Amino acid sequence: MSQGQVAVGDARGKHRIAAELKRMEQEARFLEEELAQVEKMDLASAVCQEFVVSVESRPDPLLPITNGPLNPAWDRWFEGPKERQPCRCHCFCL
Repeated sequence: MSQGQVAVGDARGKHRIAAELKRMEQEARFLEEELAQVEKMDLASAVCQEFVVSVESRPDPLLPITNGPLNPAWDRWFEGPKERQPCRCHCFCL
């Protein structure tokens, strides 16, 4: 290897190191800015609690407001069986 080839290879290595150092400095600056923004934010739990309270206090505009079933015949689909008969399957049912 001649001295000229070593100098060219050494310059490339220095350039790579300088580029990597610059990238790391940019990333550090970005993280410092992000940390500063996070420190200025309110606690997430407090914000979430306020959101839950505001959502729960308003009725859903897509659901109708009813005081009872519109059609009492539909209740039979959501009720359990009238008389409790033992299960005939082989699983352990309660």
